[in-house]
Amino acid sequence: MSVKFKLARAQRGFTLLELLVVLVILGMLAALAGPRVMKYVSSAKSDTAQLQVEEFGAALDMYKLEVGRHPNSQEGLQALVEAPGGATNWNGPYLKKKTVPKDPWGADYIYASPGQHGAFDLSSLGADGREGGEGEDRDIVSW
Repeated sequence: MSVKFKLARAQRGFTLLELLVVLVILGMLAALAGPRVMKYVSSAKSDTAQLQVEEFGAALDMYKLEVGRHPNSQEGLQALVEAPGGATNWNGPYLKKKTVPKDPWGADYIYASPGQHGAFDLSSLGADGREGGEGEDRDIVSW
């Protein structure tokens, strides 16, 4: 074999069959790993929502210590970042951000005071946006 022939053969590149085999292998890896990655992402959103609910609970308790009561349902969580009318001794904001964050799915948290389960009820409807649900679609609640 001449040197010229060897050089020409080495520069040809991949055959269509070799490319198809690589694509099939990558597709199989994506099919196996994709659902696991998505499970971790949705689990992380639920964990984030639970942490936010706990942060809100601490801020609401601080609000109560200073004002003497929790914000009522009409004042809502907005009372944690700006003083509602008639709230004496308000020394906020009680959250690090200047706005009330939404849950990880982009919806507002549901706040009621007085609550059915305690002094206040705070919840997120979860990934499905409806009450109830199990697993990844479960509601995140403060009680």
